[in-house]
Amino acid sequence: MVTRTTSFAELGVPAAIVAALEQARIRQPFPIQAETIPDLLAGKDVIGRAPTGSGKTLAFGIPLVAACHATGPARKKRPTALVLAPTRELAAQIADELSPLAHAVDRTILAVYGGVGLKPQIDRLSKGVDLLVATPGRLEDLIQQRVVSLAEVNNVVVDEADRMADMGFLPAVRRLLDQTDPSRQTVLYSATLDGEVAKITRAYQHDPVRHEVGEATPDLTKMEHHFWMLPRAERIRLCASVVATFGRTIVFTRTRHGADRAARQLTNSGVKAVPIHGNRSQAQRQRALDDFATGKAHALVATDVAARGIHVDAVECVVHFDPVDEDSAYVHRSGRTARAGARGVVVSFVDPSQTKAVKAMMRRLDLPQEMTEPPGLEFEPEALGGDPEASPTGADRNRDRRPTNARQRKPGGPKPSGAASARTRSKSKSKSGAKPGAKNRNGNGSAKNRSGNGGAKNTAKAKRHGSGDTRTDGRPSTSSHKRRSTSGGKRRGGPPPNRRQGRSS
Repeated sequence: MVTRTTSFAELGVPAAIVAALEQARIRQPFPIQAETIPDLLAGKDVIGRAPTGSGKTLAFGIPLVAACHATGPARKKRPTALVLAPTRELAAQIADELSPLAHAVDRTILAVYGGVGLKPQIDRLSKGVDLLVATPGRLEDLIQQRVVSLAEVNNVVVDEADRMADMGFLPAVRRLLDQTDPSRQTVLYSATLDGEVAKITRAYQHDPVRHEVGEATPDLTKMEHHFWMLPRAERIRLCASVVATFGRTIVFTRTRHGADRAARQLTNSGVKAVPIHGNRSQAQRQRALDDFATGKAHALVATDVAARGIHVDAVECVVHFDPVDEDSAYVHRSGRTARAGARGVVVSFVDPSQTKAVKAMMRRLDLPQEMTEPPGLEFEPEALGGDPEASPTGADRNRDRRPTNARQRKPGGPKPSGAASARTRSKSKSKSGAKPGAKNRNGNGSAKNRSGNGGAKNTAKAKRHGSGDTRTDGRPSTSSHKRRSTSGGKRRGGPPPNRRQGRSS
């Protein structure tokens, strides 16, 4: 084990790559780099465990680029080095980070993944690529079209192997490894090294050296946890207040449709939010990440596609907009904050009907926090550079906090209609300037909307059209699918469906 190192040159890194690192102001190896680079340069198989953000991309990338330099330029359609990554974003990040090193030794690198056109990738492969970074699905598509062969790949890295297992990609990983040079060097990085990941190491690695750095899972004690009970209709208002209070925030939702809707509602409330999930194109996903990383967006609203493998610096807060289904999901979602020695805040919104399940999860994860009602956070859009008129203030906030329990309402008062009635009140306030209880444009009382329909009718409409959450696999529920397929009209809201699902990741 390397305990002290002053430079990459001491580890045996070629001079041209050391110069490229110096130009990027990378001078001191991180622990995972200091431990693994000598073994990798020596050609040994390596199993590594290190958290995201620990420098593991350079830990495997520096020896990989050095190997490409040593073996000479690759032939057309026949790369000599391969990195497999579970998501498009991670593949793109790896290629971006290693590109300066590859160029320093006159080698080429390409990332291939789904969500973008095939032709540019095919054209690049036909000219020859030394180091290929790929998601399993898209790489298998390219192999089936005979535009790339793995027969001359003698250095392979499987990154985020546990995430591959979670996403069901390990069978594809096995098929791809079977097509590479049998004498290859195989490197595997994973947050956990048991179960299906252990089977891969036994089947495809020879006498591997094991290196482990950092915590096996995110340390929950480094985070400040809050569990707040509130009705679903109150979540957007409170989420906007959380972002304004704590800063850059990742908001996790259960469904893709829910992510789109929450991002839209947060933006309408004065918090610039961008969604990221599997149904958005790669260009949309990359733009969302860029906007969030540069501060153009204050919140990134995501499904679990962003829970692991994507490195975004300085995330101050994580919001579980929907409770998680598994303990591990809570751990990995929460692990997006409190990195590199920083503190972080994790907030979970809990519907009253979900308190029993959430309390059980808290006991299993040894979280001693109490489940409470949310504090009186006040959202001030000016703090985020937003329009003060875009968010409910003053009388609107007091009105939004009215008790929703039927026994607590005044006799004869209109029955709240969830998120739909909240939107109606917000529109009435912002467009007509009416106070609570004032008549709207058509002269009807506040219990009716602009068209003159009563609150009950508006509620029924909301029930018909406002519950279109997709399932976790991204497909619409049976009832909503039937409505769209038989109505003959335009689709109601949300992005168009991704009709090229296939196997491409």
